[in-house]
Amino acid sequence: MRRDGPRPRLVLVLLVAASIALMVLDGRPGTDPVTAAGRAAAGAAFGPVAGAVSAAARPVADGYRALAAAPGAQERIEELEARNRRLSAELDAAEQDGVRSERLADLLHLSGLGGYEVVPAQAVTRMGSGGYAETVTLDVGARDGVAPDMTVVDGHGLVGRVIRASHATSTVLLFTDGASSVGARMEGSREVGAVHGKAHELDGRAPAVLELMQADARIEEGDRVVTMGSHNDAPFVPGVPLGTVTRVRDTPGALSRTAELRPAADLGALDVVGVVVAGPAEDPRDSVLPEKPDGDAARAPREVGR
Repeated sequence: MRRDGPRPRLVLVLLVAASIALMVLDGRPGTDPVTAAGRAAAGAAFGPVAGAVSAAARPVADGYRALAAAPGAQERIEELEARNRRLSAELDAAEQDGVRSERLADLLHLSGLGGYEVVPAQAVTRMGSGGYAETVTLDVGARDGVAPDMTVVDGHGLVGRVIRASHATSTVLLFTDGASSVGARMEGSREVGAVHGKAHELDGRAPAVLELMQADARIEEGDRVVTMGSHNDAPFVPGVPLGTVTRVRDTPGALSRTAELRPAADLGALDVVGVVVAGPAEDPRDSVLPEKPDGDAARAPREVGR
């Protein structure tokens, strides 16, 4: 194999030296013939390369200058951003309308099962902190047939009762408020009692507590509770789901049996609700309750005779 000799290295050294000499001569003032000749030679050697690079870069540079100098470019950008914000807001509104449509469908399904005549409403404000009553304000009132002591439900269960009704709005006291009590009945049995709100008790671990009248009443976690109903359906109509037992309290020697209750309605995210303006023709009993999950199917409802 032939190895490179000293000649290529010598040529490289001469080229570097010539480049340095040209830079020195190019920096000198005047029109020296030697300098002019060097410039001409360099231009002939490197001109094609420089021209190719300039031609390749020219479209990018021209495009940038055109974009920056285009009249109304900033206004167009702002217009597109505003349009994007409008489209995002419309999408959010459509999603919210979809959620409300589903909740309205749930409400109408519950009212159909129970035979309740309801006026749909939207919960617009809520109060409940600092020791005040747990209430919500609805966008329906006396003009819609709403009056005090009417039952309020959502698509899953009891919300509370109307305590005030103006011309266009009404105020609802949630059944979990500390001043609220609702007559209750256990699913599939004749055990009756009351559900008391516990929202304002500092030591309360559940928003509501079920108290059964019989100290030896059979009750366990997962049991469900419905409203027993009031005289003339005021303030509560019968058969509305109240909640599910989450813990049975052990109270030896007590005259009643108590348990903690998880509300059936999502009281923390109220939106579409219904005011019951007319009760059912007869007690719907347990027909308003949804079917139990497969895991609870083995636990058949029980009838306890007295």
